[in-house]
Amino acid sequence: MSKSILRYTFWSLSKLPFGLLYLLSDVLYVLIYHVFGYRKKIVFKNLRNSFPEKKEEEIQLIAKKFYKKFPDLFVEAIKMASITEQEVIDRVELINTEEVYRHFDSGKGIICVTSHYSNWEWGIHRLSFMTDFPRLVIYKPLNNKDFDDVYNGIRTRFGATMVPMKQILRHIVRLRNSPYFSVFVADQTPVYQDSDYYLTFLNQDSLVYTGPERIAKMTNNPIVFCEIIPKDKRGYYYSKFTTLVEDPSAYEPFEITHIHNKYTEELIRRKPEYWLWTHNRWKRQRRDKA
Repeated sequence: MSKSILRYTFWSLSKLPFGLLYLLSDVLYVLIYHVFGYRKKIVFKNLRNSFPEKKEEEIQLIAKKFYKKFPDLFVEAIKMASITEQEVIDRVELINTEEVYRHFDSGKGIICVTSHYSNWEWGIHRLSFMTDFPRLVIYKPLNNKDFDDVYNGIRTRFGATMVPMKQILRHIVRLRNSPYFSVFVADQTPVYQDSDYYLTFLNQDSLVYTGPERIAKMTNNPIVFCEIIPKDKRGYYYSKFTTLVEDPSAYEPFEITHIHNKYTEELIRRKPEYWLWTHNRWKRQRRDKA
């Protein structure tokens, strides 16, 4: 499928009203969960290993809640192709913005860490309206280059810059003496070439990204966590900012990595149904055990 057809498809579907998109999401839930059982083995394995203290009935309930909310991510991602600035502002309410602006006022850039929790894509969209300073979103390019290009065009509609992981140092060096926003979605599985550091995350030995810590140590810029919290009303969220690390130079090696992963775990444990359980998070074991 060509880029032009992809763009037109996204844009056309995005023009549907939210009511119809959420009706589509409800249909997708039935298909994904009840008919096709999309990645059920991975989801249940992840849940059982993460929460060994929970009874099977609790695991089943979390899984069902997750699958019920999962299709909303698809339709809300589609909506990003035409959603207006005012709609984004109305649907994603900011909390603790002083945790961002005080660092900017000090001339600092921000290493913003978030996770695949709730609607992180809309959260990133909302950050675009917080400042005119550069907004960098660090990501892993998709295998399908045409889809990657089209979707990144949607992600950057409001001024953010998508930066492939392997290019982040080049951008950070260029901006190191001025305020900027860099966003790391840092909770998925890195490849062995990108990290060899393991810690305990959700009760399991987990290979983790160390990029946010390395950038923070190099620039001595603060680490600020951005959590996206669903409101009671469907399609509405809070975006809350918390400074986790003020002075990276004061921390031991890998201590910062432990801090933001611990924060992510605590967020997931409060309402686990909002995390992306379909990801095969623990597929890369230590090489001496693989």
